[in-house]
Amino acid sequence: MSIELFKHIYFRLPIVLRLLITIFIIMIFFGAVIHLIEPEQFPSIFDGIWWAFVTGATVGYGDYVPLTVLGKTTGILLILSGGGLLTFYITTLSAATIKHERNLSKGEIAFKGKNHIIFIGWNERTKQLVEMAIKHNPSIEIVLIDRSLHHLSYQEFPVHFIHGDPCEDITLRHANIATAKCVVISADVSKKERQADNDTILTTVTVRGNHKQLPIIAEVLAHSQVENALRAGANTIIRSNDFMSLLFYHELFHEKSAQPFETILQLLAHQQFSQTDLPEQWIDRPVHEIADGFFKKQHIFLGIIRDDIWKINPSPDFILKEDDIVLTLSPW
Repeated sequence: MSIELFKHIYFRLPIVLRLLITIFIIMIFFGAVIHLIEPEQFPSIFDGIWWAFVTGATVGYGDYVPLTVLGKTTGILLILSGGGLLTFYITTLSAATIKHERNLSKGEIAFKGKNHIIFIGWNERTKQLVEMAIKHNPSIEIVLIDRSLHHLSYQEFPVHFIHGDPCEDITLRHANIATAKCVVISADVSKKERQADNDTILTTVTVRGNHKQLPIIAEVLAHSQVENALRAGANTIIRSNDFMSLLFYHELFHEKSAQPFETILQLLAHQQFSQTDLPEQWIDRPVHEIADGFFKKQHIFLGIIRDDIWKINPSPDFILKEDDIVLTLSPW
């Protein structure tokens, strides 16, 4: 290996790694030198290297001590050179750690993991979603992309923050979108509905362009933009305005003894929806004959989907057909 090639490789390494390599070279050198100068005091080169590290770090165990003037002079040179390098290495390592944590909180560090979930947009909804996701699965890896947020402490919210525009490929590459498991795009409610939906659709197009198979969950505010979001590549559309309108309707006209909002909140927090093909043994049978079978499996029968038509809470005598999709509720 030529000197120029060595310099090219060496100076491209991180400074902490370069310092560590330099320290090892110096300690091995002094360890070999002290072994040659005083072979009786330092029977092996490894004993000399051990003495070099202990002396350079100013620990001074005293198990190996040079006795000759030349040996002591070597020790002085080691303290002046190696000791300073070790101190510089420790301070550099500490500074690098602090800088990495600062850059992480500022969203400047690229994510290197895989099988993670990417949240796009930081607001109260995504904040609660992060808390619920981590509570449900503490080992989950979450990457947050947001252009308006400038600082997010990892200690406060254990997510990997990426500061940038999600409509730019470089931002998505920093989030390692190629190995992501899913993307959730939250609408920016601080903007007008049309502008917020346009941003969501543009982000969906960018995400789909970077990953053809990645599941995309997109929040759309205006019902008229749902088809556009689907054409852009979204797999699931969250129509938050429709959902909230229904909640308001239930709160206005429900039976006085009921609490619709709190009921739905508790329901979604502790149960999950399931869609399964109708088992063969239940084809052409009425609902009242199969509901008990679901109940024994801790599933609550809600209804079916037939020819893209949802039939919720059908009558007990409703006959189930071969291609029906069964809707149930089950625990997380």
